[in-house]
Amino acid sequence: MGKTYPEIDANLADWIRSQHLFFVASTPLAGDGMINCSPKGLDSFAILDSHTVAYLDFNGSGVETIAHLRENGRIVIMFCALEGAPKIVRLHGTGRCIEPHESEFTVLRSHFPESPTIRSIICVDVKRVSDSCGFGVPLYQYGGERDALPKWAASKSADALVAYQVQKNRRSLDGLPGLKSAASTVSKA
Repeated sequence: MGKTYPEIDANLADWIRSQHLFFVASTPLAGDGMINCSPKGLDSFAILDSHTVAYLDFNGSGVETIAHLRENGRIVIMFCALEGAPKIVRLHGTGRCIEPHESEFTVLRSHFPESPTIRSIICVDVKRVSDSCGFGVPLYQYGGERDALPKWAASKSADALVAYQVQKNRRSLDGLPGLKSAASTVSKA
């Protein structure tokens, strides 16, 4: 049934690139901390090499993944076939958040299409690649990307987006530090 791979090989890479949706999960170290699981889409995933992946982290109301990565780095990304043959692929690894003011951001940004609403890029050093059957995952037909997030971001000025990040992205639900840029904006005020 399930198989573990030494790396993201060409076949897995092609399969991953054909998926329209993936899920990201992370957790704080505290035993009573909030576990986070987030769906992602909008052509935001890139395979950088056979052991490194990245995705665009869009502006949003929470900052759980970033806070968890800053605390402990643990992350898993899961893809599941919603069309065609059943399959689930999980990429376990250590992630880090790269914000627009950091030097590595520009290089990583070149791997993705344009987007008006990027607050960071999450880069993952993949330690384990595995698949499983996915026999219980229902079939869904892809109907296209939603335009709500790009429209929301386009309606905001740069200052309004910064204010939103300061309000929503400085700390996680558990109080862990989130976006560095949001925290530094508050300290400058």
